[in-house]
Amino acid sequence: MVLPMLMLGGCKPPPDAEHHMPEASAQRGLLAVQRAGCGACHRIPGLAWPQGRSGPSLEGFADQGLIAGRLPNRPDTLAAYVRDAPATLPGTTMPAMPLTPAEARDVAAYLYSTGDR
Repeated sequence: MVLPMLMLGGCKPPPDAEHHMPEASAQRGLLAVQRAGCGACHRIPGLAWPQGRSGPSLEGFADQGLIAGRLPNRPDTLAAYVRDAPATLPGTTMPAMPLTPAEARDVAAYLYSTGDR
């Protein structure tokens, strides 16, 4: 009886629970993505133009295990990274973005929601 309970405790939470951000708004996140100009470098689902190609496509972002190939894909890490990538991951080519902490959480919520499209 104990072994199955231990095994369940080690299971990964479902994707929606793993990236749940109760105070963030994916809808506001899309507006912040547009205002900050993230599409100049990235292809972003739901953003018709521009469709940048110098940065990676952000399609299916919630399914990626790592941010920038090096950081765990967690809401707190993603929000910090989209706001100030150089401080979060020194040596990255992504610049700091003109986002408030709340906007950065909204952007993270948007990126996690794009797998539903």
